Amino acid sequence: MTEVITYDERHFPEVKALWQEAFPDDAPWNAAETAIAEKLKLQPDLLLVAVDGDRVCGSVMAGYEGHRGWISRIAVSRSHRNRGVGRDLLAEAERRLVGLGCVKINLQVVETNAAVVEFYQRSGYRIEPRISMSKLVRR
Repeated sequence: MTEVITYDERHFPEVKALWQEAFPDDAPWNAAETAIAEKLKLQPDLLLVAVDGDRVCGSVMAGYEGHRGWISRIAVSRSHRNRGVGRDLLAEAERRLVGLGCVKINLQVVETNAAVVEFYQRSGYRIEPRISMSKLVRR
């Protein structure tokens, strides 16, 4: 049985390994050392892990800027996929965002990971016609 809890520093090695498994071709600025350190500076209670006993089997980062919420970095270990872990992580992140006053939650799916779109659609998310843009402002 898994439980979704707030991330703690003791979870770092397992979250790092999970992200390397889930996002093998990820950009360097998304590395666990960088992303987690930055997330812990702002809304650390929106960095969640799913644990099975004392082992991390999933994670999600969420954020709220006062207007919209965002879901990112949701990952579930291969050993725990199709068991509801992703659904539970998403539900808890949504619950926490709503508790902050959030009325709309956004997420992005990279084109190479389009297989997860159905998962999000089953969770109530809809594809919106948008052009996603970004700018790397520091290295």
